[in-house]
Amino acid sequence: MGQDQTKQQIEKGLQLYQSNQTEKALQVWMKVLEKSSDLMGRFRVLGCLVTAHSEMGRYKEMLKFAVVQIDTARELEDADFLLESYLNLARSNEKLCEFHKTISYCKTCLGLPGTRAGAQLGGQVSLSMGNAFLGLSVFQKALESFEKALRYAHNNDDAMLECRVCCSLGSFYAQVKDYEKALFFPCKAAELVNDYGKGWSLKYRAMSQYHMAVAYRLLGHLGSAMECCEESMKIALQHGDRPLQALCLLCFADIHRSRGDLEVPAKQRDPELSQLPPLIHEAWLCVTPGSRCGLPPRRSCSFSTAHWRPIYSWGSCQHVVTTARALGPAHGCSPGPSSPPCLFVLCSS
Repeated sequence: MGQDQTKQQIEKGLQLYQSNQTEKALQVWMKVLEKSSDLMGRFRVLGCLVTAHSEMGRYKEMLKFAVVQIDTARELEDADFLLESYLNLARSNEKLCEFHKTISYCKTCLGLPGTRAGAQLGGQVSLSMGNAFLGLSVFQKALESFEKALRYAHNNDDAMLECRVCCSLGSFYAQVKDYEKALFFPCKAAELVNDYGKGWSLKYRAMSQYHMAVAYRLLGHLGSAMECCEESMKIALQHGDRPLQALCLLCFADIHRSRGDLEVPAKQRDPELSQLPPLIHEAWLCVTPGSRCGLPPRRSCSFSTAHWRPIYSWGSCQHVVTTARALGPAHGCSPGPSSPPCLFVLCSS
C-alpha cells in the first residue's frame, strides 16, 4: 500500500470513527497497519489507534500501539514524532494508573531538545504529568504542573487544552476539598465549550458536565448534579465512551447515596442504563454501609454481572468499572468456587 492509498484509508477510518462506526474504523486502520510501507502513514494510523482505544477504555491495547508508535518514530528519525509518541506512551500509563511511569515518560518528553512540536505539545505533557501527580496525591507538584499547562494554553490560544486543564483542576480541588473551586473550573471548561467548541468533539462537553456533576454533589446541589451527570451520560452513550460511562454510573450512585436512596436499583433510577455496552450493561452500582472484605466500614459499591462482585472504594473513584477487571482478587476476599473473583478498587478521596 503506497502513500496516497494509505492517506485515503486513514481518512476513511476517521470518517467511520466520527460517525460512531468504531469497529469498522478499527478494521480499516488495522488493515493499513498491516499492508502500508509508508512510515509517515503508519505513524499517523498508530496515533488514531491509540486515541480510539483510549476512548473505548482498552488501555492495554492503547499501550501496545503507543510502544509500536515509538519504534516507528525512531525509524523516521524525527524528534517531533518521538515527542508525540512518548506523550502517547505517558498517557497510556496514566490511564493504567502507572503514575510513576507516566511522570518518567513526561520528563523524557520535556528533555527532548529542539522539537517544533514542543510549544504545541508541551502543555499536554504538563497536563499528563499533573494528572499523574494527582493520582499519587502529590498535590503541590500536581498544581504546579496544571498551572504550567494552563500557561501553555493561554500563550498558544489553545482553548481545547485549557478546557482539559480546567477539568483536571476541578478534580484537584475536589480532592483537596475546596468545593467552590472544584465547581468553578469545570464551569469555566463548559464556558470554553460554549464559546469555542462548535467544531470540537462532544467529549469536551461531556467531560465538563461530568466534573460539574461531581462538584455540585459535593456542594449538596443534588438536582444540578443529576442534570449534569445525565447530560454527560447521554453523550458518553452516544459516542461509546466507556470510561466516562463508568464514571457517570458511580456519580449516579454517589448522588443517590447523598439523597439516602441506598436501595434504589440503578435501572430503576435511570432507564438509559439499559443501553450500556456489555461490560457495564448488567452492572448497577449501589452503596451499602458496611464492609464485606475486612475493609473499613465507610463506603462500599457493589458491582453485579451474573453474580455479586464487591468493589470497595474510599472517596470519589476515578477508575472503577473500566479498571476493575484488571485488578484481580481483593485482599482478604474468598469467593466461592462458582462465583467470580472479588475485585478491589482503591480510589482517591
